[in-house]
Amino acid sequence: MAAAMTQRPFDNPEPTDDPARGFIATTRVLADAAGQDGLTIGEIVDQLDERAFGLLILLFALPCLVPGLPGAQIIAIPIFLLGLQLLIGRTEPWLPGWFLRMRVKKAWLEGVAGFCDKRLHWTERVARPRLRLLAAGPAERVLGLVVALAAMTIMLPITNTIPSAAITAIALGLIQRDGLFTGVGGGLAMAWIMALVALVAALAHGANFATDALQQHAPAVRDWLSRP
Repeated sequence: MAAAMTQRPFDNPEPTDDPARGFIATTRVLADAAGQDGLTIGEIVDQLDERAFGLLILLFALPCLVPGLPGAQIIAIPIFLLGLQLLIGRTEPWLPGWFLRMRVKKAWLEGVAGFCDKRLHWTERVARPRLRLLAAGPAERVLGLVVALAAMTIMLPITNTIPSAAITAIALGLIQRDGLFTGVGGGLAMAWIMALVALVAALAHGANFATDALQQHAPAVRDWLSRP
């Protein structure tokens, strides 16, 4: 897989596939490995270990935490694809060739590494393997569906922050095999999805009510307006 995806060798040959290395250190290694031209998505995928699904989802979800982020709808596409692959039980992540060839700027990698270092260090202290029933095996498929559905809501205008927070929690839980994190993230994602569904249903009901009322009272309104 590495030969097919990698476009050029890393400037820094240090591997990132050490299971003992935390995800924050992994983001720092990727940022340090990037040259002035950054890294391709394929090069990033090649350097991830068996936690590649969780790490990739995390890398894509973190920028989407910014409210109203321009381009969040595009970033949601790989999150959606990765969620579907978890759902069907793939063991290695797959992304389209055109996406793997896309280059990620060094500044973006530095920003992600800096955010993780400043804001997410507590997760490595708190998250640990527990409640594995909610973070591995069949639960991964359910989480894949939840991630895919939440990613679809990111594609809607100005609705990216809450589902991205949920996906981030799920990704952290997958990386650390922590069912508490995946449970919290999954619960938040489903609550968000149900809230959007309820909102759409209410708007649809309101539109139908308005249409029926207009049809019922339109003749009377027309007669009233036509009076001299």
